[in-house]
Amino acid sequence: MEEYNKFEKARLIGARALQLALGAPALVKVNKKEDRYIDIAKKELEKGVLPITVKRN
Repeated sequence: MEEYNKFEKARLIGARALQLALGAPALVKVNKKEDRYIDIAKKELEKGVLPITVKRN
């Protein structure tokens, strides 16, 4: 996993949680009863499977 600063992490997790809320499939195993979209996005970031990249100038 790349090292992201706290602002990048917040943006990535928020954007991915929105994608999940709009019907995107989760890329990690999900416990439907306990996991919220934000938790799923955090798991994806931790595992390095987040389908979003950061472009730095």
